[in-house]
Amino acid sequence: MKTLILGLGNILLRDEGLGVLALRRLLNDYDFPEEILLLDGGTGAFYLLPYLEEAERVLVLDAICAGREPGSLIEGSFKDFSLPLLERISLHEVSFPDLIALLQLRGKSFQEIYIIGIEPEDLSIGEGLSPPVERALPLLIKRVLQKLEEWGVPYTLKAKAPK
Repeated sequence: MKTLILGLGNILLRDEGLGVLALRRLLNDYDFPEEILLLDGGTGAFYLLPYLEEAERVLVLDAICAGREPGSLIEGSFKDFSLPLLERISLHEVSFPDLIALLQLRGKSFQEIYIIGIEPEDLSIGEGLSPPVERALPLLIKRVLQKLEEWGVPYTLKAKAPK
């Protein structure tokens, strides 16, 4: 696997499930070649290690609490994010930056780790996204596809069955 698209979050905490729900939308609407792995990372951490070890590039999808307006798109290279902001990307067992640091200690390097997220509005118990996050989801999907194009990763829109 060359590219890992990793959806993070807890779908039982409303907007916290954004990364997983975005990943599901990508899986539902697009086809990707075998060397691309789309992985529901949920809230796990250490079980992600073998997948991260195999990846050259990682695209992380997650809700990111950055103090911006709910529904705001937040994105950038992992190395460009501030540590306090990265620490908020929690896998519940260990933070995402700690997981990457562990891999780097083991000699792993990445071509790129890129993060695309949306500022959440509602992290309460419940299912489904809040209205501002739901409205921003198509923009997140568009940015994911643009990033994949930048990386030279092919994808195709799935043909929909007639209604």
